[in-house]
Amino acid sequence: MLPRAECGVRTTRDVFEALDDCLVDLEGAIMSRVSYRTVEVEGLSVFYREAGPHDAPTLLLLHGFPSSSRMYEPLLRRMAASHHLVAPDFIGFGHSDAPDPKSFVYTFDHLAEVIDAFTVALGLQRYSLYLQDYGGPVGFRLALTHPERVEAIVIQNAVAHEEGLGPLWDKRRAFWADRKAHEAALRENFLSLAATRQRPGQRPRHDRV
Repeated sequence: MLPRAECGVRTTRDVFEALDDCLVDLEGAIMSRVSYRTVEVEGLSVFYREAGPHDAPTLLLLHGFPSSSRMYEPLLRRMAASHHLVAPDFIGFGHSDAPDPKSFVYTFDHLAEVIDAFTVALGLQRYSLYLQDYGGPVGFRLALTHPERVEAIVIQNAVAHEEGLGPLWDKRRAFWADRKAHEAALRENFLSLAATRQRPGQRPRHDRV
């Protein structure tokens, strides 16, 4: 053990101040801890990440395509001291159930219904929405259905109108109308340079594409 002077602890006051610092660090570590949970909604398992005190303002984070709630992991840890953060995986994404399309209708209307039921299951009566990409059409439906629950909306690269989609979505609309005839074109569309450029944070190397 080092001599007390070399440790920087010379008096009883120093000891208590050091303990206070340790407690602050410990409290911060506990508050920033992310929990990984599941809840049953409409007979399906919905996975979600949760952080922060339940009596703090709630922020409901809805992810985009082709991601999951994992995209919000750094944000959960950074904001957990001041907010109650909840980030679910949509059905068919991440760790949530992915039922066969024959038994589950994969539409934004249905995904919004599931997330609405999810908020009820967790007892979220008031929340702010953080919407990214696919989280937009899901979150907008929540806000229209229950405007009294929504305190604020933060939008990150989420389209709110048809014009915002642009011609890149023409092949996707054709796929929705006839999957078998347009699946190959859709796959090429998703992997195209134009599609990659539209994804946030992506700076494609043209010489590698």
